[in-house]
Amino acid sequence: MDETTFLAQRFEENRPHLRAVAYRMLGSLSEAEDAVQDAWLRLSRADTSEVSNLGGWLTTVVARVCLDVLRSRRSRNEEPQGVHLPDPIVSLAGGVEPEQEALVADSVGLALLVVLDTLAPAERLAFVLHDMFAMPFDEIAPLVGRTPAAARQLASRARRRVRAGAPTPDTDPTRQRSVVNAFLAAARGGDLAAMLEVLDPDVVARADLGSAIGTTVNRGAAAVADGAITFARLAQTARPVLVNGSAGVVATADGQLTAVLGFTISGGRIAAIDIYRDPERLRQLDLAVLD
Repeated sequence: MDETTFLAQRFEENRPHLRAVAYRMLGSLSEAEDAVQDAWLRLSRADTSEVSNLGGWLTTVVARVCLDVLRSRRSRNEEPQGVHLPDPIVSLAGGVEPEQEALVADSVGLALLVVLDTLAPAERLAFVLHDMFAMPFDEIAPLVGRTPAAARQLASRARRRVRAGAPTPDTDPTRQRSVVNAFLAAARGGDLAAMLEVLDPDVVARADLGSAIGTTVNRGAAAVADGAITFARLAQTARPVLVNGSAGVVATADGQLTAVLGFTISGGRIAAIDIYRDPERLRQLDLAVLD
């Protein structure tokens, strides 16, 4: 086996992990894939004869690429105003696809990714690499140009923001689905009282409606329930799926995907609803879930 073939095999072994790191860093599936491919190009041109831990070397390369992307977004003002929903990972309700398992492991839900998007690039890198992938701070420090102690502080600040902004999700899939089904039944029947019963008082509903409108945000059970008519229309054709590994639904019209709804269930109630109705983003999703 020649060196190139050997490196290609080792790279493919690490690809799921690298995609998971990049997705948590960027919240974009296409940009995450680009970062992983960039790592392969760098690997194919590098002298790795002195590299004892190729997986760690590749993780560092992907992290640097992602950090550059995050900094570029800010410097060019590419980040949209307000909330930007991350790319959802939609799977059949029976289980997450094998190639997606690493992407949605450890309860990497949409609500968490939304909060990660509010962090400074260095904070996000320190939190993702340490808290999600157990990388020690002495390895993170050179990536952000800080001391290990300063890198630890970056992760600590990020952790506080995450705890304050992202609800702790219920992990029982049966419980999740039961709550979502109750919500859909209330929406279909126009039962406002039943809808309020399954909504957390501080629930937030984020809806990506496309480039012309952007993302709208409603906070509080009463405000979210005011959208019952919209939810009723979507509920009529709702089909169960998993969105980032948690209970969600897709809505269709004439065999076409019209909406994806991801739910964050916490304490037996709906703490967040993320709604995707942007036709352009919906076209990019794998429609195999509709088969």
